[in-house]
Amino acid sequence: TIRLETLFSPADDCWQKIASMLKSARRSVDICVFTITDDRVASQILDAHRRGVAVRVISDNDKAHDLGSDTERMAAAGIPLKVDAKPNHMHHKFAIFDRSRLLTGSYNWTRSAAEYNEENIVVSEDARLSARFTAHFEQLWEEIA
Repeated sequence: TIRLETLFSPADDCWQKIASMLKSARRSVDICVFTITDDRVASQILDAHRRGVAVRVISDNDKAHDLGSDTERMAAAGIPLKVDAKPNHMHHKFAIFDRSRLLTGSYNWTRSAAEYNEENIVVSEDARLSARFTAHFEQLWEEIA
C-alpha cells in the first residue's frame, strides 16, 4: 500500500507538515519552489543543512530577491541554491525527501499561504512519483547556470 496524505491551507497547517518532513529527513532534501518566505519553514531547511542533510534549492529569480525571501540566507549558510532566470517563471512547488518521499501541490512556502490562501499539498511515498520528480529536479539543476 502506498501512503498518501493531502492537506489544505489554511486549515491543515501545511507549513507544519513541511517542517516535520524537513525534521525527519536524514540524507537529502531537494526543494524546487517558486518562493520561500515563511521563516518557520526556512529555519527547518537551515536546521536540516546544519544536521548534515544534503539540501539543494531551486527558486525563481522574480521571487528570490523579494522582500522576505529566505533564499539569500540559505545561500549564505552554504546551501547549494540555483535561481532560474529564464523569462518564464519556474513555478514548481515540490520537494523530495531522502529520494523517497514527495511533497507537492499548489502550496507556496509563504506565510500568506499558511494563514490565508486556499492551497494544498499532497505527500506521497510512491517510489515512481519520487523518481520522476527527482529526475525533473536533476534536469532543472543541470539547466540552470
